[in-house]
Amino acid sequence: MSNLLNSENIWLVVGFFGQLLFSMRFILQWLASERIKRSVIPHMFWYFSLAGGIVLFIYAIYRRDPVFILGQGAGIFIYLRNIYFILRESR
Repeated sequence: MSNLLNSENIWLVVGFFGQLLFSMRFILQWLASERIKRSVIPHMFWYFSLAGGIVLFIYAIYRRDPVFILGQGAGIFIYLRNIYFILRESR
């Protein structure tokens, strides 16, 4: 049992969890577009993007992957900016 809970396996689970969150945005967008028969981006797309991006950014830091860190870090800024626009518009 202790072999299953080692540091590498825990980080692997974190990485897969981040990827699952990140993938949910595509599934959500696809289903929303299919429902109304045109391309749309629901607000939740950006929340899943942010959640998945943050988890993957943390995973990338653990892996010490500068390409992955830069890519996810830039994405987090974009997701936050879009969420800001959504919240500002709803006021």
